[in-house]
Amino acid sequence: MTTGLVTAPVCLAHDTGPGHPERPERVSAALERLEVSGLMADVESVVPAAAPIEAIARLHPREHLEELERVIASGARSVNEPDMGISTSSWEAALSSSGAALLAADRVVAGEWQNALCLVRPPGHHAEATQAMGFCLINHAAIAAKHLQETHGLERVAILDFDVHHGNGTQHLLEDDPSVFFTSLHQWPLYPGTGAADERGIGDGLFATLNVPLSAGSDDSVYLTALEDLVLPAVESFEPDALILSAGFDAHERDPLGGMNVTTEGYAAMTRLFRDVAEKTCGGKIISLLEGGYDLEGLSASVEAHTAALLA
Repeated sequence: MTTGLVTAPVCLAHDTGPGHPERPERVSAALERLEVSGLMADVESVVPAAAPIEAIARLHPREHLEELERVIASGARSVNEPDMGISTSSWEAALSSSGAALLAADRVVAGEWQNALCLVRPPGHHAEATQAMGFCLINHAAIAAKHLQETHGLERVAILDFDVHHGNGTQHLLEDDPSVFFTSLHQWPLYPGTGAADERGIGDGLFATLNVPLSAGSDDSVYLTALEDLVLPAVESFEPDALILSAGFDAHERDPLGGMNVTTEGYAAMTRLFRDVAEKTCGGKIISLLEGGYDLEGLSASVEAHTAALLA
């Protein structure tokens, strides 16, 4: 088995506007880095189909999806928030990004791939049930988790979010669900203002959420210690049948939107830990979804390191 790479050309057509940090070059630079490094020859690259509305509507109400599609088709340049930039290709890009997550989940569960990386945009982890926000239109990680359960019959899925910003949308969509464990390491305080340590889930999902807020300036050692002492023991205890990564690389020391000091090698070391816990709990099944990362050199180098560690 190898590592799958899922990416869609339409993701480059999602135009957020001049000077926007979440730009098409994020994906094209990462793909170019994988090509130059030789790693592209080691992965199996596939273009996804658009996700069916039925899969997305498990988390986002159909009325909201219809309104999003209408606003995007109207030619509007933003939705919900001024910095939630859109263009007429954004709906297809969002559907294809969720489609990438579903395809990756299908291939990994079927045993065709050991693990998979989805290099797609727009990202997803800030998208709430009825609100696009934080550069995110629909929530690919949550959609993939429910797809794994409802299509493939997996009982427990873990989502590990290491974006510099807290994955508010993923948490809120799943926080009452004891069958999905959501954990996040993120800078605190920082946008979107959620992710305090005492946010542990609600109702039946109490204690199926684990937030690990970290101070600005945190480096590789802080992240690795938090993973080894807090996050990974909790994931291992949950015994997931698959592990989804919300893979944000904006904690990189070069990133303009974060204030962290994670290095490229730090991301490689983190990915090795993710592989270790996945191998202990779920036969190594990892579906990694690109979230943030806004310095092109920091992002592309980190994606290379992440991919190499997934392949190892």
